[in-house]
Amino acid sequence: MLTQFRSYERSARLLMVNQFTINLGFYMLMPYLAAHLSGTLGLAGWLVGLVLGVRNFSQQGMFLVGGALADRFGYKPLIVAGCVLRTLGFATLGLVDSLSALLAASAATGLAGALFNPAVRAYLAAAAGDRRLEAFALFNVFYQAGILLGPLVGMVLTGVNFRVTCLVSAGIFALLSIVQIRALPARGDESAPDGAAADESAIGEAAPDGAAPDDGGRRRAGLLSLWRSVLGNRPFLLFSGAMIGSYVLSFQVYLALPLEVRRLGGEGEFGTAAVAGMFAVSGLSTILCQTRVTRWCKARMTAGRALARGLLTMGLAFVPLLAATALPVPTGGLGRWALAAVPPALCALLLALGTMITYPFEMDTIVRLSGNRLVATHYGLYNTICGIGITLGNLLTGAALDASRSAGLPALPWIALPALGLACSAALHGLHRTGRLAPSSAKLEAAMG
Repeated sequence: MLTQFRSYERSARLLMVNQFTINLGFYMLMPYLAAHLSGTLGLAGWLVGLVLGVRNFSQQGMFLVGGALADRFGYKPLIVAGCVLRTLGFATLGLVDSLSALLAASAATGLAGALFNPAVRAYLAAAAGDRRLEAFALFNVFYQAGILLGPLVGMVLTGVNFRVTCLVSAGIFALLSIVQIRALPARGDESAPDGAAADESAIGEAAPDGAAPDDGGRRRAGLLSLWRSVLGNRPFLLFSGAMIGSYVLSFQVYLALPLEVRRLGGEGEFGTAAVAGMFAVSGLSTILCQTRVTRWCKARMTAGRALARGLLTMGLAFVPLLAATALPVPTGGLGRWALAAVPPALCALLLALGTMITYPFEMDTIVRLSGNRLVATHYGLYNTICGIGITLGNLLTGAALDASRSAGLPALPWIALPALGLACSAALHGLHRTGRLAPSSAKLEAAMG
C-alpha cells in the first residue's frame, strides 16, 4: 500500500492525506455534538435535531452549487474555501451558546463539505489519470482511517472539555487550509488532448491562430448553464438513481444495526461495546483489504459487473440478521450477547466488502459518464441525488423498524433491505447490459448538448 501511495504524483498523495485529516477533524467532533447541545447547553431535543439537520441540509443541498463552482473557478479555491469555512464553523460551535449562532455555525460546516467534497474527487480523478480506479481505492483507505480514528481522539478530548474538541478540530482544518494554499497546485476541469485534466494555469491562454481558448465554456457559462448540461446527461442520471441503494444500505451501520444491537443487548456497557466493535470491523476491514479487493475485481470483471455484484453483496449483508430472527431469543447470558453482537458484525463486514467492491468503480464511472467534462458538477449532483435518497431511505427504514416491533415481525426490515439491494443490483446490471455505463463520446456530447 505504501509503495502504491508513493507512486502517485504529489498532488494526489496530498489529497489522500488531506481526506484522512478532514475525516479525523470531522469525526472527532460530530459524534459528540448532540450530547453537548442537549447536556451542556440544555437544548430541547427538537432543537438539537434542528441544529444537526441544518448541517446535513446545507451540505446535501449545496453539493450541486459547490461542484459547479469548482468547475467554473478551479478545484483548489473551493478546497481551500471549504477548509477555511469549516475552521470557522467548528471553532464557533465550541465558543457560542445562542441558538442563532449555533445554527449559523452548523450551516457553515455543512456548506464547507459541499464546497470541498466534489472538488477533491474531481481533482483526484484528474491527477490520477488512467489510474483513477486504484487511486479511489487508496483514497477510501485514508477516508475510512479518518472515520475510525476520529471518534477515538474525540472521546479523549471531549473527556477534558467539548470546547477543547472543537478548537482542536478547528485547528486541524486551519492547518489544512494553510497546507492547501502552499502545497496544492492549481487545477481546473479543462481536458487535455489525452483526456486528463490540464493545469489551471493553462486557462485563458491564447489558442493557435488567435482562436478563442477551448475551455469548455467554463469561464463564460453561468451556473445554470452548467447545471442544464449535467441534468441533460441521461446515462449519468440513471446511474445515480440506481446507486442510491448503496448509500441507503451502507448507512444502516449508523441506523438500523446499532438499534438492533441495543434492542437485543440493551443500553448498558455491552451494547456500547458491541456497537463500537461493529464500527471497528467495518473500518479495519476496509483499511486492510480495500486495495486488494479492487485489484482482484479489476482483473476479473468490468466496471458494470463489479457495481452490480457490489450492490448484491450489500443486499445479502442483511441475511444474517434475517436468519437470526428465526432463532429463539435467549433471556440473557452469553447466548443473548452473541445474538446481539454476531449477526450485526457479520452484516457490517459484508456491507464493508460491498462498499469496497463498488466505491472505486463508482467514482471512476462518474468520470466516464461525464465525458471528462464538468466532473465536479457531476460529483456534486451525484451527492445531492444520493443525499436525498439517504434521507428518504432512512425514513422508510425507520418506519419499517417501528412497524416490525409494533406488529411483532422482527424480520420485516431485514427482508426489505435485501430486496432494495437486489433491485439496485438488477438496475445496474441492466444499465451495463445496454451499454449505458460506457456510452460513446458522441452519445455523451449529444446528451449534454
